Amino acid sequence: MSILIIVVFVLGYIAIALEHNIKIDKAASALVTGMVCWALYVFTIGGTGHEIQHVIEHGIDGINYRNGLVHHLFDIGSILFFLMGAMTIVELVDAHEGFAVITNRIKTTNAVTLIWIICVLTFFLSAILDNLTTTIVMVSLLRKLIKEKEMRWLFVGMVVVSANAGGAWSPIGDVTTTMLWIKGQLPHVGQMVVDLIIPSLVAMIVPLGILSYTLKGKHLERPMKSEGVEHYINPTTQNERILVFVLGVCGLLFVPVFKTVTHLPPFMGMMLSLGVLWIVTEVIHRAKNKEDKHELSVIGVLQKIDVASVLFFLGILLAVAALQEFGHLNELAAALDQKIGNIYAINVVIGFLSSIVDNVPLVAAAQGMYEIQPEGVFAAGGKFWEFLAYCAGVGGSSLIIGSAAGVAAMGLERIDFIWYLKKISWLAIIGYLCGAATYFLMYA
Repeated sequence: MSILIIVVFVLGYIAIALEHNIKIDKAASALVTGMVCWALYVFTIGGTGHEIQHVIEHGIDGINYRNGLVHHLFDIGSILFFLMGAMTIVELVDAHEGFAVITNRIKTTNAVTLIWIICVLTFFLSAILDNLTTTIVMVSLLRKLIKEKEMRWLFVGMVVVSANAGGAWSPIGDVTTTMLWIKGQLPHVGQMVVDLIIPSLVAMIVPLGILSYTLKGKHLERPMKSEGVEHYINPTTQNERILVFVLGVCGLLFVPVFKTVTHLPPFMGMMLSLGVLWIVTEVIHRAKNKEDKHELSVIGVLQKIDVASVLFFLGILLAVAALQEFGHLNELAAALDQKIGNIYAINVVIGFLSSIVDNVPLVAAAQGMYEIQPEGVFAAGGKFWEFLAYCAGVGGSSLIIGSAAGVAAMGLERIDFIWYLKKISWLAIIGYLCGAATYFLMYA
């Protein structure tokens, strides 16, 4: 069974990586992988016969796998509820065209000026929203600002790099950083931000500086302005858009404050913010007709939430948890320590691996491989966990399939994998290594 669970995990991972080739959504593959891995674990520890009868007669109290599964379910559930709350708030702001508060103020056609504005804006927005959502918003913006496809792809590629760099230093900017924060490896938000923002900035600024030389003197042609029907029939006023945008951003920023003050799980702060925004939108639209109100309500927005992504995280995190219970992750940690040894080198390797496979299971695996220690680099807030947040978040930019932001950009703009490899990957790798070197020089 010990070998079989590894085989199942690897096959599931291959199915996830080849999602577009086999035409099976990665969420389905992840769910099957996670559930089969836990079924194999139960069979391995003897979770049949007597224990099943015990469950029927007395519930799950006392069975061998109960403590491990319940513990993992609490951690995973916290992450999933957090993500669902954040996604709902962002969709609600978007339904009110709240992001236009920012995008409508960009007027320049100078290529260098525009790419710096876009990348800096992406960097900080991704820390507040998340790198996936920010990428979607910025791709939508670039379609209104740049007509030429190749030039727009260049900008979108740098948006991916900037979004991943911006998400790495914020507890709500990247799923992997959120996982490390929620599970206690990085509990101190202020320290995390201070320690990671400079390396993350370097990871963006270095490739941006290189690219600026190639864009010097170029001006961009904007496409003919055209608005969709929904723009004209959207029953929101300018004040309503600004109000929902401000409340949405403040609600997201409130989450780490709530956790720090109350010590409750972060998803509770996120749900509180969502509840407040829900009440406010219900009040400001109470006099509108049912059709208009539905599209601007949380009930209507919930239909747009990417539930498949939530189920993907559930499946893959459960699969990694099963490997942890088997002890495979501890063996992997020992092998890495023996073969590589240096924690900084281990994290750099994890970062490059995250460009090939999804960074969520990689970080989940690292969380299972290494225990939180009372002191040292593996302590809560320790340098290993901080550098892991940076590497897993930024390293994924090396390939367009290496991050949720990259996959979203690839899908929205139909960016060719080989084109990204030639034009953006080398820039992303240089930025990643420069940021890693910066962190090493600052704290090693």
